[in-house]
Amino acid sequence: MKRHDSGSAQEWGGFDETGTARATVSADGTLTSWNEGARRLLGHTAGEVVGRPAAELLADPAPAAAEVLEARAQPRWHGTVALRHRDGHEMPVRLLAHRGSPEGDWLLVAAAPRADRPSPGAPDDALLRWAYAQSPCPMVIYDTDLRLRKVNAEMSRVLGLTEAEMRGLRLPEIGGKLQDEELEAVMRQALVTGERRDVETYLRGGGEAREHTWSVEFAPLKTADGRVRGVCLAAHDTTEQYLTRQRLLLLTEAGERIGSTLDIDRTAQELADVCVPRLADFATVDLLDRLDQDDELPAGPLTGPVMLRRAARQSIYEGCPESVVALGKVDSYPEVAPMVECLVAGRPVIHAATDPTIAEWGALKPARARTLERFGVHSIMSVPIRARGTTLGVVVFVRHHTPGPFTRDDALLAEEITTRAAVCVDNARRFTRERETTLALQRSLLPQTLPRPAAVEVASRYLPAGPRTGAGGDWFDVIPLSGERVALVVGDVVGHGIQASATMGRLRTAVRTLADVDLPPDELLTHLDDLVIRLAAETGAGKTTGDMGATCLYAVYDPVSHRCSLAAAGHPAPALARPDGTVEFLPVPVGPPLGVGGLPFETMEAELPEGAVLALYTDGLMGSWERDVDEGRRLLAGALARPARSLDSTCEAIVRTLRPSEGVLDDVALLLARVRTLDAAHVATWDVPADPAFVARSRRDVTERLTEWGLDEAVFTTELVVSELITNAIQHAAPPIQLRLIHDHSLICEVSDASSTAPHLRRARAFDEGGRGLLLVARLSQRWGSRQTTEGKTIWSEQTLPVGLSAVFPDLGRPDLG
Repeated sequence: MKRHDSGSAQEWGGFDETGTARATVSADGTLTSWNEGARRLLGHTAGEVVGRPAAELLADPAPAAAEVLEARAQPRWHGTVALRHRDGHEMPVRLLAHRGSPEGDWLLVAAAPRADRPSPGAPDDALLRWAYAQSPCPMVIYDTDLRLRKVNAEMSRVLGLTEAEMRGLRLPEIGGKLQDEELEAVMRQALVTGERRDVETYLRGGGEAREHTWSVEFAPLKTADGRVRGVCLAAHDTTEQYLTRQRLLLLTEAGERIGSTLDIDRTAQELADVCVPRLADFATVDLLDRLDQDDELPAGPLTGPVMLRRAARQSIYEGCPESVVALGKVDSYPEVAPMVECLVAGRPVIHAATDPTIAEWGALKPARARTLERFGVHSIMSVPIRARGTTLGVVVFVRHHTPGPFTRDDALLAEEITTRAAVCVDNARRFTRERETTLALQRSLLPQTLPRPAAVEVASRYLPAGPRTGAGGDWFDVIPLSGERVALVVGDVVGHGIQASATMGRLRTAVRTLADVDLPPDELLTHLDDLVIRLAAETGAGKTTGDMGATCLYAVYDPVSHRCSLAAAGHPAPALARPDGTVEFLPVPVGPPLGVGGLPFETMEAELPEGAVLALYTDGLMGSWERDVDEGRRLLAGALARPARSLDSTCEAIVRTLRPSEGVLDDVALLLARVRTLDAAHVATWDVPADPAFVARSRRDVTERLTEWGLDEAVFTTELVVSELITNAIQHAAPPIQLRLIHDHSLICEVSDASSTAPHLRRARAFDEGGRGLLLVARLSQRWGSRQTTEGKTIWSEQTLPVGLSAVFPDLGRPDLG
């Protein structure tokens, strides 16, 4: 263990060590060092006590043992200990003990008597006077009338007045500001209550060039009996701490306010709004003109000149009169412009208005030079907007009202805020590009023009979601079917973005394909459900069918029977507006959403009167943050019940009522269909016995009916079609056989039988006696096909009006059909 010799120990930290009695004691209570101050205090030399138990120095070791043992667990101990002087007399000593570590030695210190210590009185009083007068902390003493009695040199400097000029004056009379009256009110509280008061204020003294933040303390001055005789005001300059807090608050506010949307210009405006007036008196945000284009932006710093678009601006003055470039305008900035200089350098650049660069830049556009002079611009700071290694634009900060110029700390703060905003701008740019791509894909997948089937009059609306969300997977379709029937479809794919739009396109194609097969609504949804499950399996590992779910409503309307068959897969029920003005929501059995699998779908039928309007929609039309689905249904029913000039006007009224503003959270698809009915005057039906002899009778029946309808030019072609279809049904199918003609915008011939075997077109060889019937039907018809029914099948043929065989076979004479 290292021992310290006694000596005079004059060099301990450059001070006289003998003024302090210092000793060290090991953990077992042995004295390990003893200095000259300790010898002067107790008279023992180092040789006499080092290595011996410290307890031997105690005047009465027994009472102090408990305190010593208790102090062993503490890092510090202090108190009065009775020690024994070398000459035998007892000495009470104020002792302070430190321990650096649990196993280290104790350091014991106490003040030692000094021969040259001054006696109480004038020298100490002089120190106090000097401390007050020369303190770096501004201080003032006020009497009980709150009038100044004493002020130190630092406060005189801050206020710009001498003590003689201020003595006897109150604080508001000295400062002349509103804050001074508020400070005096706090000082009066300290005088009345006798308690200290603290307050923070931000003001500029008469002797200061700029405003400072002051932490002001008011301490009542009391006599020994507690009477308050005055108040001492002590101020501490906390400007740097205040500015640091303000910078942190500005950074926090920037994080909260910037990037609230995925709109590029809105994000730029939020950046300007946050920085004015907290950082600058005027700010502009200019983005690269190429930012709105599909071109890839260059990486790294730019080179001048640069084309920039004014995306945002903000000023302490209303209307931003400092702005020379209009909002949204594209301007070319030369290399001498401060914004181009910072883009080339890739870092913030600060200029004083007197810099030659600013003068040269202003000279290129006289209006800019006049603006700089008019508003007294004295400091300009330009900061590049960069994110992910790409330059997006520049933000320029200007000061003309704030007296101080931009500093390096301001540049660091502006760079931090701009960096955060740059990420938001880049996210908005990327989202906008993806959204535009998705919307273009979606538009290409949705019907460009709706067909005009004879059975219904249709109108539609599609409203994409607001800019905060990507395009969704809502779709609708109108599919003409055989027999003048029409299929109405509306669906909604879960999610947003390109994936949802692509899935929507695949489902819409699948629905049209399945509709051509003339499947009933419940069977069609079952096939569609299987397709969604397969698509989910193809999407990738870890995804479930629910991740690619969809809802769909499929309806088939027959104008001949006036009936509509509907089935739903997790989709909202359609609304039916009857001609009498009543509106009801059809109770369609709601099956599971597409992609769940394993559960059946059900079809319901409803009879629709002439002129009824069927409204199909996606759930985006109904729900919102402000209302529930029931309220949406009520609004939709009200809009459908009100008469309108046209179905398109009804669509507008519905959208205006349920979606009055832009920025909806979900896509909206709306399809309205006003139904028509075909009465007996447009439909003819015959039952045909399964006897070849009745083929000629069927031809005569068809000829008579076409003559009644005034379709003489269609007789020849229709006789051929009817003859072939009836003959095939008698030869290859099973009774009962039924023939039906439908006359509307076209002429449709249908032959139904009880066989479920579908016909197929084949090419007959030269010497075959049969096989040419369906080929002939196909050549004579605009369209033809077959559909399954609950009793069997129906083969149909559709012809445009008027039509003649000579148009198809110009060199063919009329054959003998007897």
